[in-house]
Amino acid sequence: MSGPSRAQRGTAVRRRGGRRPAGRLVLLGLAVLAMVGAACSSDDGTEAAPQPPPPAPTTAAPAPEPTPPPTDPAPAPTPTESPAETDAGAEQIGGELNLYNWTDYISEDLLARFSEETGIAVNLSNYDSNETMLATLAAGATGYDVIVPSDYIIPQLIDQDLIQPIDAFALENAANIDPAFLDPYFDVGRVYTAPYLYGTTGLAVDTSQVPEPPTSWAEFFAVPEGSDGSIGMMNDQIEVIHAVLRAVGAQPCSTDPADYAAAEELLDAFKPAVSVINSDGIIERMASGENSIHMEWNGAAYRSSLENPNLVYVYASDGLTLWQDNFAVPAGAPNLEQAKVFINWMMDPQNIAEATNWNAYGNAIVGSDAFVDDDLASSPMVVPSAEQLSYAAPVETCPLEATDLYDRLWTSFRS
Repeated sequence: MSGPSRAQRGTAVRRRGGRRPAGRLVLLGLAVLAMVGAACSSDDGTEAAPQPPPPAPTTAAPAPEPTPPPTDPAPAPTPTESPAETDAGAEQIGGELNLYNWTDYISEDLLARFSEETGIAVNLSNYDSNETMLATLAAGATGYDVIVPSDYIIPQLIDQDLIQPIDAFALENAANIDPAFLDPYFDVGRVYTAPYLYGTTGLAVDTSQVPEPPTSWAEFFAVPEGSDGSIGMMNDQIEVIHAVLRAVGAQPCSTDPADYAAAEELLDAFKPAVSVINSDGIIERMASGENSIHMEWNGAAYRSSLENPNLVYVYASDGLTLWQDNFAVPAGAPNLEQAKVFINWMMDPQNIAEATNWNAYGNAIVGSDAFVDDDLASSPMVVPSAEQLSYAAPVETCPLEATDLYDRLWTSFRS
């Protein structure tokens, strides 16, 4: 999602170019939701029976320990500063907001401005995958006010009563949501979520090390010349297993054990070429040349390329994930009013455009294009061609049978 990378902040990224309407980003958004909606239909165009959301994975992905949630009022980490009194005076809400977000997925400057304008101090905690976030909430963690889940995980959060309805349409700035994003398959009517950013998951390739970049997951898992021992993978069970299933000619969420046997054989041969499995720090590793190829989100690849012009982003021709991240409020959130103020504030065109400019991902808010940076709107890493977009598909919630197979294959790969 993420994200991004949604990596630990280290490389200072400076925006380049002016601003202009970015109509191509809007068109990409329409295509995104058209395909997301299609995820709920069968091949013959009829509505498919809804799949029951699976429970949390039985085997948790080895990942960094999640930052503990704020308890009593202990913030984690230091909150952004908010003045006791500002020109907004009595219009300020005050209080605090405990935001649990992907690592490196929102700028400190944006949060500081939110605090200045609303009087709400923000305590930011981070996670590196949807599965880490889900496991944290399912284990009983409390104290979070806003989380940023991806599309496919939302049905699980709803089914397990881990998030509460927020009725996004009741928020003033919901009027700015692009119509294509109003009824996504994972939350029809936006009862539980509001849109944040969207993008794709592909490959960042340093052409100074790998002169002939792979064009597909099949070529990537065959270990391209120049990449052996310097390949980076996300610590993301869903993305990795989706990719290797595509590489062996299967589809994500397959329930055929033979597909997973072929995928395991491919991963066993591929694993010695991998130097790191980590969703954090991808931007810095690719910017410095530490990794020659890395599974990476498109916006993160763009940010890496600002420091390393040798990078290209590969839209895998055998299929890639087209994801959408969203704001949601955990059940029992201690600061519900502040959470809704934050979500509403982020649906303002100028505010969400600042997030787009910093993260290099598209957003779902009409009017934000006027504030999107010129170079971002024209970058092929951010705006794919029609052919590249045809490779992308949304992430669906896998049935329980597939989830168990994913767990086993992921555990084997990480062992």
